[in-house]
Amino acid sequence: MRGPRLEIRLDRLLHNARSLSQQLASRGISVTAVSKASLGLPEIVRTWTAAGIDSIGDSRIETIEALVAAGITTPMLLIRSPMLSQVERVVAHASSSCNSEPVVLQALAAAARSQGRRHGVLLMVELGDLREGILPADLEAVAQLTLEQPALRLLGIGTNLGCQHGIAADPRNMAELSALATALERRFAVKLEIVSGGNSSNLPWLAAGHPPGRINHLRLGEALLLGREPLARTALSGLHTEAFCLVAEIIEAKDKPCQPWGQRGHTSFAPVATPPQRQPALRQPGLRQPRLRQRALLALGIQDVDPAGLTPPAGITIVGASSDHLVIEADRPLAVGEELRFGLDYSALLRAMTSPFIQRHCLQGDCLQGDCLQGDGLQGHGLQASSLLGHALPSGARV
Repeated sequence: MRGPRLEIRLDRLLHNARSLSQQLASRGISVTAVSKASLGLPEIVRTWTAAGIDSIGDSRIETIEALVAAGITTPMLLIRSPMLSQVERVVAHASSSCNSEPVVLQALAAAARSQGRRHGVLLMVELGDLREGILPADLEAVAQLTLEQPALRLLGIGTNLGCQHGIAADPRNMAELSALATALERRFAVKLEIVSGGNSSNLPWLAAGHPPGRINHLRLGEALLLGREPLARTALSGLHTEAFCLVAEIIEAKDKPCQPWGQRGHTSFAPVATPPQRQPALRQPGLRQPRLRQRALLALGIQDVDPAGLTPPAGITIVGASSDHLVIEADRPLAVGEELRFGLDYSALLRAMTSPFIQRHCLQGDCLQGDCLQGDGLQGHGLQASSLLGHALPSGARV
C-alpha cells in the first residue's frame, strides 16, 4: 500500500457507534452521527447505520449529495444553516436542516413548495457559546414563522456548545433548553420531536449523572470517530480512541545539527505580526560545532494535515512542518522508505480526510475491507460498554 494513507478500523468505529447509541438510548436520547470529519466516507456511514445510528448529519450539502449518490438512504440533517444560494439543493437532498435565520426559512419554504416536498427544521438557540443560534427572547417569533409555512415542518429546537468558545453543557443551560421547548409547545399547542442538546461535549454532563430533562437528541462526531470528548480531550471509557492511523513514508534520513544557523526571518507559515528572529550564525569562529541527531523528512505536510494534532511513535519528536514536509528527530536510526504511524486528534483527522494526497484504506480487524472480515474485531480488547455513562445497557442489548 502506498502512502501517505489513513488506515481506518471499521470494527472499532462499529463498536463506538453501538456502545454510544445503546447507552444514550437507555437515557431516551437518539444520535445523529456527524460525518464531516470523515468527509462523508460511505464505508464509515454504512458502519454507523449497521450499528443502529438512524440519521446522519453533515455541515456541507455537497457531502450529503455524495452520500445520497452512493446509495445511502438514511435521513440526512444539514447541521449548518443553509446558504441562500443552496436552498434548492438542501431541500432536494437533506430531509432536515438546522436554522437560525428567518430569511433562510422563507427561502427553504419556497424551495420546498416548488419541489412538492416538506422540509424539516431544527431551530438553533444561542445559549452562550456565541456561534449560531437565535436568542431565547426571539425564539417564539421564529417558531411562529416556521409553523406558518406549510412546506416546513418544525421538528424541534437545539443548541450548539463547545465549538466556538468551549462553553460546556451544564445543568443550567440544558435546563434552559428544556424550558424553552416546553414553553413553545404550550404556546403553539405542538409537540416537538427533537430537543437537541448539542454534540460530543455534552457527554461529560450526562456521565456526571445529570437528568437529561427534555434533551432527547445529540449530534456526535468526535466521540464516535475518536472515542473522546472535545472540551478536555479525554478518552471516553469503553471506547476505541485509535480507529484512525496516519501512515507516512520517510524520504530523507540523515544526522544533522539540532539547531539551524544563519540569519533568520519569517517562515512560510509564521504569523505576519511576529517579528523575524535575528540571531548570529551558529558556526562562527570559536563556536563549538552543534551536536548531531538523527533527523528525517516525511512526505506529509501542512497541506495534508494539522501537524500539531499528530501523535508520533515512541522515540520520535515532531520538530516542524512546511507545506509538504514533516520534520522529525528520532532516538534511533531511520531509513529512507521506512513508514511511521501517527495518531490523530480531531483537527488532524479533519484535514487528513480532506487532503486529495492521502489515501484512505478501510480495514476490518487487521485486514483490508473485502480481503477478510473478522466479525466485530473486539475480542481481546476488554472494553466494557456499560461504563461510559455510568449505566448498564438495557437487558439484551448487543455490543
